[in-house]
Amino acid sequence: MADRITLRFLAAPQDAAIGGTTVAAGRVLEWIDKAGFACAVGWSASYCVTAYVGNVQFTRPIAAGELIEANARIIQTGRTSMQVLVTVEAADVRSGRFTPATHCILVFVAVDAEGTPVAVPPWAPTSDTDRMLHERAEERLAPRRAIRDAMQQQVYSAEGTTPRTVFRFLAAPADANYGGNAHGGTVLRWIDETAFACAASWSGEAAVAVYSGGIHFYRPIRIGNIVEVDARLIHTGTRSMHIAVHVRSGSPRRPDELELTTQCMSIFVDRGVDGRSVDGRSEAVRALPVRALPLVSDEDRRLDAHARDLIRMRADLEALPAAALA
Repeated sequence: MADRITLRFLAAPQDAAIGGTTVAAGRVLEWIDKAGFACAVGWSASYCVTAYVGNVQFTRPIAAGELIEANARIIQTGRTSMQVLVTVEAADVRSGRFTPATHCILVFVAVDAEGTPVAVPPWAPTSDTDRMLHERAEERLAPRRAIRDAMQQQVYSAEGTTPRTVFRFLAAPADANYGGNAHGGTVLRWIDETAFACAASWSGEAAVAVYSGGIHFYRPIRIGNIVEVDARLIHTGTRSMHIAVHVRSGSPRRPDELELTTQCMSIFVDRGVDGRSVDGRSEAVRALPVRALPLVSDEDRRLDAHARDLIRMRADLEALPAAALA
C-alpha cells in the first residue's frame, strides 16, 4: 500500500475569490481535503471521513492559472484513524518553479458501509523524516484535544454584540460524497465563505484568510438537510480578525433543532496588495491595520479572552521543519 500521493492540476478561473485574481481560501481547503482523503482511502482500503483539519496557514496567495501540486502522506495511525500531512505548492506554468502555499495535518477515520469505524493497517516510519513527522503528530494529540475542549466550552448567545454572519441553505445533491453526506471539503468551503462575509463586514472586501484551524467534524451533514453556518468576529489584533465559525444541521421538518456538526476558528487580514504574479512568483499578503473590536458585553469580553487563549495554545505547538515539507 502506498502511504503518499501527489495531485497535480491547474487552478481554474472559477476557483478565484472576489476580485478574480487569487484563489479563494475555501477552494484551497477543498484541495487539501481531497488530497488527504485520497491518501487515507489508499492506505486504509476503506471509505474515510474527515474528523479534523488543523493549523492551515496560507503563506502566499495562489493565482488562477497556476499549476498546483498537493502532496499527501500518512504520518501516524491509530486503531481506526490516520493523520495525514498535506502540503500545497503552486508554480507559474512558464517557470515550473514551485513555492509553498500552505500545509496542514488532517485526521481521517476509516468507516464501513454503515459508518462504523473500522481498523486501519498500522503505519511505521522508515526514514529520519518519517520518524520526525510521526513524533510531531503524536505530540499534537494532547494539545489538539485541549484546543477542542476549550472551543466546546464556549457559549455563543444573543448577549454577544460583535459582528455576526449567518448563512442558511439546504445541502444539495451536488455536495454529496461517496457516503451520501456533504463532502468534508465542501463544508470547509462553506466555512470560509461565511467567515469571509463576516470579516468583510468589518474591514471591507479586501479581507483574506491567512489561517484556519481547530476544525473538528462531529457528525455528518445529510443531503437535503438544513445547513446553518454561523460566523462571529470575537477578537481583533492590530492587523487581524479572529472569527469563530459553527456549522449546524438538521431536518427541514425541525428547523429549530439543528445539531452542531463542525466548528473552527479562522483568521483574516485586510490585504494591502492582491496576489499578483511578479516574475513567476506571487507577492505575499501584506496586512493593513484593522480597527479595534468594541467589547460591550460580558460575552464579548469572555470570547475575546478565549481567542487570546487559543493564540497562546497554538503558539506552544512546535512548527514542522521546512525541510520535512519539501
